[in-house]
Amino acid sequence: MATSTTDRDQQIQKLHELIKDIDYGMFTTVDDDGSLHSYPMSKSGEIKSDSILWFFTYADSHKVTEIEHHKQVNVSFSSPEQQRYISISGTAQLVEDRNKLRELWKPELQTWFPKGLEEPNIALLKVNINQVNYWESVSSFQPQTIRFLTPSRL
Repeated sequence: MATSTTDRDQQIQKLHELIKDIDYGMFTTVDDDGSLHSYPMSKSGEIKSDSILWFFTYADSHKVTEIEHHKQVNVSFSSPEQQRYISISGTAQLVEDRNKLRELWKPELQTWFPKGLEEPNIALLKVNINQVNYWESVSSFQPQTIRFLTPSRL
């Protein structure tokens, strides 16, 4: 069944509301032996109509190597005080676009990237969101699902 633009916009707005006040998520990758590795990471920028999450990273980090071999990732966010839990699955890729880096940079990232945008091999991880499962106190233990699968992402 096709998703209309209005439905998609509503889904994006719902996802934005779910994670807007949660800065850090656990970013999970798959290693060559099939093991899962999770890293705490701060999201950068807001989710727009393209249903993409952005994260700053070093291009030579192990998670980038894992993504080059297995593009499937999961990012989970939680806000226990609000009884809100979000699990986002998608595919990731390395992006080294200087304009995008400048657009998404925020001063708080200086902690991990002391030289800011002048940091050697600073890059972005672009996560194309395929599906979101979320649990809220109002929805009990039954997960709600948002799917963003489009022909371009299959």
